[in-house]
Amino acid sequence: MTKFRTIDHPLIAMISWDPQRPAEWINNHIAMVHAISNAYVVTTDDGDVVINSGTEQQGARIREKFEELLGRRLDIGKLIFTQNHTDHIGGWRAFADPRTDIVAQKMTRQLVDERKMLTNFFTRRYANVIASLMSGANKQVGTPEILPDALTTFDEELSFVQGGRHFVLKRLWAGETLDSIAVWLPEERTVFTGNWAGAIHGALPNFYTARGDRQRSVPGWLTQCREIVAQEPELLITGHEQPIEGKEQIRSDLMKVHDAVRYLHDETVKGMDAGVTLADMMQQIALPDHLVPRDGRCPAYWIVRAVYEEYAGWFRHERTSELYATPQNAIWPDVVAAMGGAEQVALKAKDELGSGDPEKALHFIEMAVSVAPSNRFVREIELAVLETLADGTEGRIFDLLGWLEGRILAARQKLA
Repeated sequence: MTKFRTIDHPLIAMISWDPQRPAEWINNHIAMVHAISNAYVVTTDDGDVVINSGTEQQGARIREKFEELLGRRLDIGKLIFTQNHTDHIGGWRAFADPRTDIVAQKMTRQLVDERKMLTNFFTRRYANVIASLMSGANKQVGTPEILPDALTTFDEELSFVQGGRHFVLKRLWAGETLDSIAVWLPEERTVFTGNWAGAIHGALPNFYTARGDRQRSVPGWLTQCREIVAQEPELLITGHEQPIEGKEQIRSDLMKVHDAVRYLHDETVKGMDAGVTLADMMQQIALPDHLVPRDGRCPAYWIVRAVYEEYAGWFRHERTSELYATPQNAIWPDVVAAMGGAEQVALKAKDELGSGDPEKALHFIEMAVSVAPSNRFVREIELAVLETLADGTEGRIFDLLGWLEGRILAARQKLA
């Protein structure tokens, strides 16, 4: 049995949905509802501005919570989406009153259409990363996003005044999605950033997510982070948890993550220029102690890979076989036979595991399993390798642990 579970990761508490948890005030005119991604309302003298709407299943209850807190019905002048994911936009119908203007960055509709086009593909991949959570009370049911026909969009910036409050919407294309935006209240030095910096404030941004998505830009994110800090916000409101207050605290939090990402970026670029292989860089580049961030969704070496592939793409110039359609596992049966069969390869995996190298063990056991998927001894070694790798996350890296949990469940089912 593994020592760590995704269900115990801090991310789960951040995205939990409690229909009974009431809305709460952030200050005297901004209120918040905790959901899979938080929703917010900014009150004005001429109607309300709602930022994000929760999932389709949550939208109506989110609205009720706001109205219970306000003691009146919402008068929604604008509904703003900070990005296109379903936990931000899915509940829009509950907020679409006759006078409501629904606003998003102009790529939102394209990105929603792309994900609809690949619904089955991404649904399968997402299930692989949260396999251990897809049961009982923990199961989150998702539906493809449907956007309203009438949608106000903008490219880089949109400014408006609602009830005397000035709002400025700015695109953050290097964040979690290509249509991510920041919602600024400039006179109040308040900014809503959604999940631009990732789901967990103070953790490394997830520049490539294990479920699959458009790869995010590391140098672009670094530039945007500096731009946000330069505006000296005094209230930072993200997609989860509580807001961060105080100019110095916000600067300190964001710049620590910035400097960690910049370190990984710069060391990767140095290695690339010196001819170091991607595999060697992923193994060798590590953050110094003073830049180690909060536990999050990705390990530092995933960012090394993200930097490499953003600049260089998928062809590494390491093997000619990278350029052809035949994968390496096409020859695994021959390699396994040459080594004496699947059990002998599994024994080699066991030896590597015993020598403290579970990643090398993983390569051997994947070969053995591909040739003899019903062999109990092979599956037992596979389970031991996967559990060792899962324990190696120390419960700190949500996406990696989630993927490993899914493989562990599959291995146990085969053994059963």
